[in-house]
Amino acid sequence: VRMKFLQLLSRKAEKLEILFQTPYYQNQFPHVCLATSTCLYSKKKKNNSYEHVDQEKYKNLVYSVTSYKTSAQTPETMLEEDNLLYGPPAKHSLQVKAETKLPKNWVPLVNPNKRISHLSSDSNLPMKIALQGTKMPSVTRILQQTISPLQAFYLERWKQKMILELGKDGFAEYTKNLFLQGELFHAALESIFLPEETTTKEQRENAVISGYLSSVEHVLEDIAEVKALESAVQHESLQYLGLVDCVAKYRGQLCVIDWKTSEKPKPFLKDTFDNPLQVAAYIGAINHDANYDFQVRCGLIVVAYKDGSPAHPHFMGPDLCSQYWKKWLLRLEEYMDKN
Repeated sequence: VRMKFLQLLSRKAEKLEILFQTPYYQNQFPHVCLATSTCLYSKKKKNNSYEHVDQEKYKNLVYSVTSYKTSAQTPETMLEEDNLLYGPPAKHSLQVKAETKLPKNWVPLVNPNKRISHLSSDSNLPMKIALQGTKMPSVTRILQQTISPLQAFYLERWKQKMILELGKDGFAEYTKNLFLQGELFHAALESIFLPEETTTKEQRENAVISGYLSSVEHVLEDIAEVKALESAVQHESLQYLGLVDCVAKYRGQLCVIDWKTSEKPKPFLKDTFDNPLQVAAYIGAINHDANYDFQVRCGLIVVAYKDGSPAHPHFMGPDLCSQYWKKWLLRLEEYMDKN
């Protein structure tokens, strides 16, 4: 009834006049009277049994019921009433504020106190520092233990699906082969970049990695001046470490390069999940590691494919690296709080 009344109010004035006037067709035809036993006006008024109730006696009860603060309206009916009275709401683009959460322990990505040596000892020999036994957590471990619930859900669902298809033993063999392919692929790339080594014919023709090597051929043409290969890095103040795949110039920009293998295409940076955070963490570690006499501001993630289709290189400029560096610091703090 409320909505019908509002609909009447929302109509134009002239329509309301027509609505409450006698219908026009009654003047066009003779009046015909139909006598029925159900005529509204011929009904005898019934006695209302509530007229004799002692209203004063139940005054408090009536007041408590009628004053109870509960509305029969719902958000849907209120919105409908507003539309009838005032028209549909104007559509304005709402500016959503970006996440303003900042790390408690802010450390810059580029080390302002690091002195850069302009004397190159031997540019033909990339650095290769071995990992030392230490209690520092690795970048990989930190990222694994701080993944979002949504990522954890999809990862577990994929794992259960693979176990259902391959069985537990089959899935274990599958993951073992994936790690082996990655190790062989990285070893082949290392032999390509080291001047005293060459990729053997067996490596090039190895069915396990030949597709990956073909996939990255066009990317290798843009890489020069390799400064580090499979080298350990550690952030001395933030206390974490990692193993960098490669540090070299990509199209003239010095980058931390991370080689990834994938069975599915990953044409966009967002498809690489936490890999950009990993690269940003390595960049920050190099810039604060006294073993390295240079600083890096850019990153590169190269996704290679087993079928030999062209790899996708995802370049990360200084601004993008800074954004992922902030996200990495938040993940690092989350890990430290848990442990």
